[in-house]
Amino acid sequence: MGLFDICKKKDDFIKVKIQKLIEWDEPNGEGCIASDRITKDGFKVGYMYREQPDEGRPDSGWRFLAGNEDDAYMNNPDNLHLFAINTICNYDRDIIPYLKSQIGSAYIRTQSDKFELDDGTSSIFIDKQNR
Repeated sequence: MGLFDICKKKDDFIKVKIQKLIEWDEPNGEGCIASDRITKDGFKVGYMYREQPDEGRPDSGWRFLAGNEDDAYMNNPDNLHLFAINTICNYDRDIIPYLKSQIGSAYIRTQSDKFELDDGTSSIFIDKQNR
């Protein structure tokens, strides 16, 4: 892969106007990991969970997925990228009420605009962003 290919890959994120939607004041930082299904393919967040943040990195512990990623997709690190949480809020504002949840929390989208704690009994509602 040449330099042009790398630049092209970085430039295929869906363009969104970034507004300051949240204040993040937690000590470890505001980084999060999001699937390209959200930032490139236009899906809403369908599954989100918060794990123990990586020490020494600006990591909130939040991971955001559309919910339709299979194992092969998830095993390719090129499909996941590091963002500021505020950036992902601009892709999908529905996540904002849940961001202060404790480490270990996991939520699934069950309706177009509703999340529930993931207890393993409900299916993920897969939805596209309104652009």
